[in-house]
Amino acid sequence: MIIEHWIDGRFTGGDSTRRAPVYQPATGEVQHEVLLGEKSDIDAAVRVASEAFRAWSQSSLSVRTTVLFAFRELINASRKELAEIVSDEHGKVLSDAAGEVQRGLEVIEFACGIPQLLKGSFSDQASAGVDVFSYREPLGVVAGITPFNFPAMVPLWMHPIAIACGNTFVLKPSERDPSAAGFVARLWQRAGLPDGVFNVVHGDRETVDAILAHPGIAAVSFVGSTPIARHIHREASAAGKRVQALGGAKNHAVILPDADLEFAAEHLVASAFGSAGERCMAVSAAVAVGSAAAVVDLVVERAAKVRVGPGRDPASEMGPVITAAAKERIENLIAAGGRQGATVAADGRDCTIPGYEGGFFVGPTVLDRVTTGMDVYREEIFGPVLSVVRAAGVDEAITMINDNPYGNGTALFTSSGAAARRFQRGVRVGMIGINVPIPVPMAYYSFGGWKDSLFGQSSIYGPDGVAFYTRSKVITQRWPEPAAASEASLHFPTAR
Repeated sequence: MIIEHWIDGRFTGGDSTRRAPVYQPATGEVQHEVLLGEKSDIDAAVRVASEAFRAWSQSSLSVRTTVLFAFRELINASRKELAEIVSDEHGKVLSDAAGEVQRGLEVIEFACGIPQLLKGSFSDQASAGVDVFSYREPLGVVAGITPFNFPAMVPLWMHPIAIACGNTFVLKPSERDPSAAGFVARLWQRAGLPDGVFNVVHGDRETVDAILAHPGIAAVSFVGSTPIARHIHREASAAGKRVQALGGAKNHAVILPDADLEFAAEHLVASAFGSAGERCMAVSAAVAVGSAAAVVDLVVERAAKVRVGPGRDPASEMGPVITAAAKERIENLIAAGGRQGATVAADGRDCTIPGYEGGFFVGPTVLDRVTTGMDVYREEIFGPVLSVVRAAGVDEAITMINDNPYGNGTALFTSSGAAARRFQRGVRVGMIGINVPIPVPMAYYSFGGWKDSLFGQSSIYGPDGVAFYTRSKVITQRWPEPAAASEASLHFPTAR
């Protein structure tokens, strides 16, 4: 099967001549091929999106919300089928894929409230006979460049809000698991969205660079690794676009001696090994403070019980990683950790699933006594590997987190409110969980880290998403009586 672009309400091959394989990670076999878009394909998508913008940007809030509510119902009714598509191409287990769809659905529900979210302000009689008011307008054609690890959720963090605000959208999904984008495009059409408002162009770096340089695209949203986020922010900003570029992470979970260690161990295993660690909010570094180091044995014990298998098997708790190259990189980092002095307390490198010997499986891995100079600590592994670092106290743990170049998410396990308050005020990180290991904000807040985890000032979805996809217009108006004398002064106007 050849996966095509979606432009102007239909699937099309466009001008694409290049293709890339799409694997089934559980078997290692190629199941599809996806077209890789050319610059001319981006040109075509932007052209139809620009034409669609004229009418869609002027559509009433009632029309937009009607489409959004219908889209919400269609996604909800199709969540099982969409989760299966995600599982087949990404490899994550069905329950995890269903959770991904649910978190995307919540953003659609937030966008359904767009009439309230776009309310402006009004000041009556700001000066004699003068009123001042403001409202927000859409930007135009906007683009999203999304990662492989959440092929349904992350795009749903972008385009429902952008479209609700009156923009038109061009999505460039990951070429590793691209089918979810086309499935969602058909649902938009069934919901009544006019053709050309939502478009999908598949591709690789060549396609991305065409988006960044295109003069018809007003803003770019991105989620992915830090080096690419930095590149996108630099190039798109130089081209005069708005940019929100979310990068990588090294999320720490600090365990204090007063924590419930059984509770902490359960949640460390879930957050480190869920989705095979391929989450930007996964806990990849556990900081055991003092006697809390006893949590390591509890984690190792539970890691051994994680059921690894194909995503479609209901018995599986953790699936494979996305590609053979990802598996090789993860296993090389585990080996480097051992060479550099870490204790490999649980080793997932020889994970083989009967009947799926060609799959890209890496088992849950725990590296103990890791130091901040080791490769497994410094790099974002993006695999089922938990590194345990030791610290003498909470202040040392805070310093360790603040010294790390990433600032995406962090968590603290404790029974002390005082320690929690000290921690949350002391760490320089965008999203913090207290006894919550994966603190992804709800849709009515916004998602975004600090430091090398976010380039640009805008977080994604929530109030920041609405602000990112719109710009404010302020009107100062007077309606003088027809017979009134008109007096004007050359001095600077004041409110008198």
